[in-house]
Order: sequence, then structure tokens, then C-alpha cells
Amino acid sequence: MLLIIFMVTAPMLVEGVNVDLPETTAAPLQSETENLIVSIDSEGRLFINNFEAEPDLFVDKMRKIVEARPDQSVYLRADKTVPYGVVVRVMGDLKAAGIDKLGMVTEPPVEEKSAKKQ
Repeated sequence: MLLIIFMVTAPMLVEGVNVDLPETTAAPLQSETENLIVSIDSEGRLFINNFEAEPDLFVDKMRKIVEARPDQSVYLRADKTVPYGVVVRVMGDLKAAGIDKLGMVTEPPVEEKSAKKQ
């Protein structure tokens, strides 16, 4: 299950939330629908797409999104400096809100990015 979670890479970027993503060599997954992106910045703030979410109201907001769109896929972008426990807590909150499809967004390693530019 963890392998599936870590297979999503960074083909989509969200403007306005500065997140320094961890690097991985997994290939990007293709998607035909617009996905919801939950971000955790380096200060631990939560964002739903570009909008900051209050931690106390996060599960309720996500639950309402799931009610409106039951098959909604969610991608989690977490700054690489965010403690693992914070990421796991947010993943638990997403599960509690009814999210069944969760992917992790990462970046390709630095040497792979420079090789693609050439």
C-alpha cells in the first residue's frame, strides 16, 4: 500500500503554496480529472488547493468535499522539512474524512531534472 502512495510524482504544481518536495525516482501517474491537493508547508500550515485551512476545521471541510464528490482523489504535498508525524497525522485526518484515494506528490531527483532539460 505504501508503494502505491509513493508512486505519484510532481506533474502538477499548485501556485501560491511554497513546498520543498522530497525527491523520488517513481514515474508520474496520469489523471484525466482535476485532483484536490492538500499541502503542508515548512511551517506546518495546511492548504486545500491554494486556500489555507484551519487545523481544527480541516476534517470537517474535507468531509464536506467528500460528500459533494465521493470519488475525489486527493494528493498530499508536504515540505520535506515537515516531521513525518505531522504528515501521518494529516493522512489520518484525510482517512477520517472519508478519503479513500490518496497519493503523495514528490519531485524527481536533482540529477534527473537536469538531464531532462538537456
